[in-house]
Amino acid sequence: MAIQLPDGTSAPVIDASVHVFFGSNKDLRQNFLKEPFASRGFPDYEMNWYGAPGGEYAKDTKGPNREYPGSDPDITARHLFTDRGVDIAILHPMTRGIMPDRHLGTALAAAHNAMMVTRWLEHDEHGERFRGTIRVNPDDIAGALREIDKYKGHPRVVQIGIPMQSRELYGKPQFWPLWDAAAEAGLPVAVHIEGGAGVQFAPTPSGKARTYEQYLGFMALNYIYHLMNMIAEGVFERTPTLKFVWADGAADMLTPFMWRMDCFGRPHLEQTPWAPKMPSDYLPGHVYFIQGALDGPGDTEFAGEWLNFTGKEDMVMFGSSYPHWQLNEPEIPSAFSTEQREKLLWRNAAKLYGLENEFADFGSASAVAAQ
Repeated sequence: MAIQLPDGTSAPVIDASVHVFFGSNKDLRQNFLKEPFASRGFPDYEMNWYGAPGGEYAKDTKGPNREYPGSDPDITARHLFTDRGVDIAILHPMTRGIMPDRHLGTALAAAHNAMMVTRWLEHDEHGERFRGTIRVNPDDIAGALREIDKYKGHPRVVQIGIPMQSRELYGKPQFWPLWDAAAEAGLPVAVHIEGGAGVQFAPTPSGKARTYEQYLGFMALNYIYHLMNMIAEGVFERTPTLKFVWADGAADMLTPFMWRMDCFGRPHLEQTPWAPKMPSDYLPGHVYFIQGALDGPGDTEFAGEWLNFTGKEDMVMFGSSYPHWQLNEPEIPSAFSTEQREKLLWRNAAKLYGLENEFADFGSASAVAAQ
């Protein structure tokens, strides 16, 4: 399947950001959590201070009995594969962020993984078009390593997922065993904002924002602190096959911040001898972004040039954020080249997630057409 583009060409689509949920908290507690965790207290998905004014989710995404949006594989498959022309969907279960009790946090992550694998990845009709993100708890490295070991051989598991709202920067040494295990398993690490967060820091370095608009505008920028710390700590130098996906966009902030890091970081390499390259040299092959509706300059004449800055055209992947309200469409600026369009819609994701064979026919046809 392929979508038709405004210029008359067509392209496949990999939706790299599809959020899946339990049908309800009762579903989670009764069917996937065991005691002593099933009767413990933990926040609902909706337990956050920054709800979207018009509602969090897109219309008609709830289950047939008003279960949570994004909890029914058949409804999701119809919306994505039939209505929107998506070929493969990368699933990212939404959990509850960092719990005060690391054991509870790991139990919740494990429950979400079991739900995703059994209900979605092994679905009789649609499973072959779903790929999954297993959730792990970065506050419990031993528990996270168990989850990776449990699922790393599953043919439809393609990455691990962690919350953006960590209580420590992800370049610090306590996380290195987790990154090493992910790289050894060949699984990228996706970092996503958690709505129903348990113990989270303020969304800005200066504290709490007042409105949803402020929260939405600035929360995704927290990736900058993680990424710059990872580069300065030499994470990509010591683990050269590690790949990170910043799943809430904000790629438009990469160029100015990396320029600053290159300018200020290069003269002071004596402070980071374990990371001897220019900071921006650690981006290619290591850093990826889900391109959302809020990112970039829009359909302007310089959009293609903007995407080329800092090599972003090799880093961005389309993601709809289904079933959330924005439900991004694969709208491609007219100034994008054919190659840039294809990289955004499917090529970058296919390469990252090992899906290139799924599109072998289109790839060869595209190459012939280009000649």
